[in-house]
Amino acid sequence: MSSPSASEYRHVASHFATGVAIVSAEGPVGPVGFTCQSFSSLSLEPMLLSFAATSGGRSWSTVRDALRVGVSVLASTQSEVARRFSLSGVERFAVTPWHPAPEGSPLVDGAIAYFEGRLIGVTTHGDHDVAVVSVEWVSAPGGDPLIYFRRDFTRLA
Repeated sequence: MSSPSASEYRHVASHFATGVAIVSAEGPVGPVGFTCQSFSSLSLEPMLLSFAATSGGRSWSTVRDALRVGVSVLASTQSEVARRFSLSGVERFAVTPWHPAPEGSPLVDGAIAYFEGRLIGVTTHGDHDVAVVSVEWVSAPGGDPLIYFRRDFTRLA
């Protein structure tokens, strides 16, 4: 049996639908963040969440250094926000309405759920880092989620 190619792996993995979040932090020159679909609740006791980020990502390196992070779970109407935060060299927060979480992490306005906490662990696996965050604050204004499926943004049917 031969191993799948990277393109075959990407194609098959794209059949797993995920929510879409913006992971963010306050950097030395203002807020930074990136689009993330590898996000999940990890533990209830203690309250932990996890997400994966490209190891060499510029925004991720700033978020990692900040130690405190925010997560905005995007609404079904926010596909343009998800696209904007996935691009390099773009002033993401300059054109995206946002507000600070209780401890200052930037959060995207209009999201359906929010988390804020301390980054407590990072491990590298392949070309991504897996981060663990100790959750200190949550809020869920509600709404329908933005979904990433087959390499595109969509809504629940």
